[in-house]
Amino acid sequence: MIRIAGAPISWGVCEVPGWGHQLGAERVLSEMRDAGLEAAEIGPEGFLPSDPRQLADTLASYDLKAVGGFTPVLLHDPDHDPVPDITGTLAAFTAAGAEVLVLAAITGTDGYDSRPDLDDAGWKTLLGNLDRLHRVASDQGIRAVLHPHVGTMVERNLEVQRVLDGSSIPLCLDTGHLLIGGTDPLELARAAADRITHTHLKDVDAEFAARVQAGELSYTDAVAQGMYTPLGTGDVDIEGVVRHLVDSGFDGWFTLEQDTILAGEPEGEGPVADVKTSAAFLRSLSL
Repeated sequence: MIRIAGAPISWGVCEVPGWGHQLGAERVLSEMRDAGLEAAEIGPEGFLPSDPRQLADTLASYDLKAVGGFTPVLLHDPDHDPVPDITGTLAAFTAAGAEVLVLAAITGTDGYDSRPDLDDAGWKTLLGNLDRLHRVASDQGIRAVLHPHVGTMVERNLEVQRVLDGSSIPLCLDTGHLLIGGTDPLELARAAADRITHTHLKDVDAEFAARVQAGELSYTDAVAQGMYTPLGTGDVDIEGVVRHLVDSGFDGWFTLEQDTILAGEPEGEGPVADVKTSAAFLRSLSL
């Protein structure tokens, strides 16, 4: 049996200012439950209660476990200590019984449409902070992972490899962000299965991904125009990735995370229709 979770951004709920219409937690959590998902990532600050006990009670009221969640943190600035940035999050995750702190090495500006390149000093700071946060989270019983992500300091294939070579932190394998950043998700799963302890599964229209890579289309515009598709309908070998990880002993969460931008309150089923399609695809695999 594989463990399938949901992420609020599949319903358009995102930390980026101006991302789109933000659905309320009641609708999102009830639709996660009704889609048969076992657990939820926490979502951006303010989406769910910040008080640890209230957070735990809210998820339990929808019969959902807490996975943990996506946590953007500034890691490359030598004048910034990132440990205080995660202290409250770790307390909330611990109280809710969550497992995973999903770190993204943000640039320090809003959004994911542009980013600078790091020099060697910046890389030294970033890698050192990754190991620090890994240790701090572990002391609280939480597993920290790094999420290579478009528009962050770890996006491209060489940057992913630099993290693997220069730190001990595990990875979140996000099939969409890796592909857009130039990494074949299946090749990474084969090469570094022992470092992958969490996943975000999304399928991708490769034509959109190529336009983002070429600078012809911003990441945000590509998402809005449908770059991410339900599992099994795009150009990522989702079955191959899942099968290889399971065969390699992976026992973490397969989180359905299809970035979505909403223009307004959806009519009819809305985003949950794609979530249901993706969940059905995963359950159909003979693993």
